[in-house]
Amino acid sequence: MTTRDYSMTGEDGRRAVEVGLAAAQWYHTDIPRKDMKELMKRSDGPAIRDTVILFACMIGFAAIGIALWPSWWSAPFWLAYGVLYGSAMDSRWHECGHGTAFRTRAYNDWLYQIASFCMVRNPVTWRWSHARHHTDTIIVGRDPEIVAMRPPALFRIVMNFFGIFDAWNGWARMLYNASGRIHPEEASYIPDHEQPKVIRVARIWVAIYAGVIALAVGMGSILPLMAIGLPRLYGAWHHVLTGVMQHAGLAENVTDHRLNSRTVYINPVSRFIYWNMNYHVEHHMFPMVPYHRLPALHAAIKHDLPAPNRSIREAYAEIIPVLRRQLAYEDYFLTRDLPATAKPYREEFHAAMPAE
Repeated sequence: MTTRDYSMTGEDGRRAVEVGLAAAQWYHTDIPRKDMKELMKRSDGPAIRDTVILFACMIGFAAIGIALWPSWWSAPFWLAYGVLYGSAMDSRWHECGHGTAFRTRAYNDWLYQIASFCMVRNPVTWRWSHARHHTDTIIVGRDPEIVAMRPPALFRIVMNFFGIFDAWNGWARMLYNASGRIHPEEASYIPDHEQPKVIRVARIWVAIYAGVIALAVGMGSILPLMAIGLPRLYGAWHHVLTGVMQHAGLAENVTDHRLNSRTVYINPVSRFIYWNMNYHVEHHMFPMVPYHRLPALHAAIKHDLPAPNRSIREAYAEIIPVLRRQLAYEDYFLTRDLPATAKPYREEFHAAMPAE
């Protein structure tokens, strides 16, 4: 049985570099150049529309929640607000970090900053973290964003449905950075010239949280924290539900996204919250395609991809048995079947015993 070191400074990371898994050449489905250029076209329109809807809903839900506070009648509105704050902002952080949601760079930057604050992810740190995630997707010791490690920490995953670990770790790292320090793992992928920005952002955030906490103490109520801070806990469940589906139970240390990523068909409301990231194989193959063009990209290349899971329920029916088996045998993983029209998988990877 293989023992894995998922830290960014450990032996597995060094080994990945030595064997050529780091910054490797990945498989991409062939798409005519003209079609690819069309798919990659950026537009402000769809993201402006979706952002207006998002913030209008958040303001509306929060206003009703405040008006009904402290009655339990306010609970449904706070729960809806929380999902938009603690889950929809995850996908906005993601897409605006890629710079593809809007055509106008400033719009991407503005929403990225807001979403990073809501998700308690330092916008400087996580821009570099996510760049590494795409360069070395699910490469052990290189990818800092692996959620379902082996053996899987099921308790941690379940608790993160309530933001218990991720949010608290985010706040702890915020205080750590605000003290003027950069964690060694962060330093492994953040360039030296960017590190002062990490500290500056953390200090601004500490000041904002201090103001909100002071207001809550002055009012003798948690109401200010229901609007800023606590939604990262009670609204986290949707982004964890969809995020676990992306890679859980699939292969590590491979250079073909069809082996380590999963596409799932989901309902329209979840697609709005998730901003089409359910097309996850497609996104990893072609990360510069805007979120609103991913359905078209899926249609163009699905002949070369594993069949998508047809629902969130079906995806978890596939994932849960694999994670349970990995508790006893962590080298176990699922290899999904390709259609007859697909090119074969590239098999130069080091995992063992694929699931039948």
